[in-house]
Amino acid sequence: MARPDKYVGIDNDIHGAMTPIGKIIRDAWVFELIPETETCENWNLAGIDALLDKVNTEWDKYGCLVCHLPPELAERHKRIHDAAVENARAAGWSGEAETDDEK
Repeated sequence: MARPDKYVGIDNDIHGAMTPIGKIIRDAWVFELIPETETCENWNLAGIDALLDKVNTEWDKYGCLVCHLPPELAERHKRIHDAAVENARAAGWSGEAETDDEK
């Protein structure tokens, strides 16, 4: 099976978008690199990779730690990521796949 060359969009991603690309998009929303209405549907992987570079540049400013974010960004991060976890759980995601190798 060939690897897709376009992203399906955060609203159509598997596991309630609890995927690496979903996290990139949510973090891009946090840092206002893209509007929260942007789902990145039909973006090519080079576009997602470029967005990742921008997200990483922003995280580097804060030592890659949520606790180092200024209050406005910390509040936006909490709102966006809490909603994502709630939506993913409602879609059947449990988070166990991410920790299976820790057992």
